[in-house]
Amino acid sequence: MAKLTVEDIDLKGKKVLIRVDFNVPLDDTGHVTDDTRIKAALPTIRHCLGQGAGLILMSHLGRPKGRMIEKMRMAPASERLSELLGKPVRQLRDSIGPEVRQAKEKLKPGDIVMLENLRFHIEEEKKDDGMAKELVEGIDVYVNDAFGTAHRAHASTKAGTFAPVAVAGFLLSKEIKYLLGVLASPDRPFVAIMGGAKVSDKIGVLTNLLKKVDVLVVGGAMAYTFLRAQGVSTGRSLVEEDKIDLAKQILDQAGEAGVKLLLPSDFVVADQFAEDANTRIVDKNAIPDDWEALDIGPKTIESFEGVVKGAKTVIWNGPLGVFEMDKFANGTNRIARALAESEAATIIGGGDSAAAVKKVGLADKMTHISTGGGASLELMEGKELPGLAALTDA
Repeated sequence: MAKLTVEDIDLKGKKVLIRVDFNVPLDDTGHVTDDTRIKAALPTIRHCLGQGAGLILMSHLGRPKGRMIEKMRMAPASERLSELLGKPVRQLRDSIGPEVRQAKEKLKPGDIVMLENLRFHIEEEKKDDGMAKELVEGIDVYVNDAFGTAHRAHASTKAGTFAPVAVAGFLLSKEIKYLLGVLASPDRPFVAIMGGAKVSDKIGVLTNLLKKVDVLVVGGAMAYTFLRAQGVSTGRSLVEEDKIDLAKQILDQAGEAGVKLLLPSDFVVADQFAEDANTRIVDKNAIPDDWEALDIGPKTIESFEGVVKGAKTVIWNGPLGVFEMDKFANGTNRIARALAESEAATIIGGGDSAAAVKKVGLADKMTHISTGGGASLELMEGKELPGLAALTDA
């Protein structure tokens, strides 16, 4: 699925609208506390400026649900971007309307304008064509560099279909390269590690990956549903009772596809869901009825580490235990370290797995960390993302 990128077109003197993802955390005083997403957009912004374009940036922030909420304005993100670029970023008071039209008309090469929070208009999340068309009115090039929202057909995402030309920014291009490229032709052995709480969240992903991987490692809370499907008693561990039959089907599909599906063989169990809980390590067949498993055990860690060590490509999505509590983060942390030390291409899905890798300070050791949890899951599921569909074919 080849799409045009910012490197494929002449931007000199053009008015360029860029969909960025500046949905950043703010403190009580309205200052950005983590500018990772803003920094991630800098290569595209600098490239466009260097080519002689005038820029209009747009993003959402939070969930205002169609209302103007003062603490969700884009101004703090604009100010931080201005500091990073060393040049002014003009903040508008709306994302559509007369002020925006006037700003577009007066836009000169080198100028940067930031639209107000897109979600102050209910039409953004309602996928309104009228808002999509108004966003691209008066612009020459539409750029999508917001992978985190590429799976949502919001007005700002669909806007590319109404633009003279719509291209991918560097960040979006990188996501396409690693996620789609790896799924299409991975170096083998190809290993997928799937964690997280629910089988139901990842049914499509698991089914699609079974057609592509050599080994599928299942950890996290969803492993307990798979163990129940094998007749194992899991105590008070989190189980999706209505998905046990589905887990059986996935186990059968793995067998038919010749894919090795690995489940944990031991666990760290606790007498309560708390940091100060009493804990013990037990075999998978010995989880006490009134205890719950909250992390993978040492034998499982060793087994999973061995699989990673022998892999040439690894995709990881979802933690392997309750990593937010230090007492139950060991499994997740150890697998993160195994990936960091591996010579394989290591691709980390967004969301909790990305947070886990960053928490242990190993983000720079991974080949690629996705900027979108939901979007990366949908790509792994084999779905076409609206944000990519709206771009011009190469």
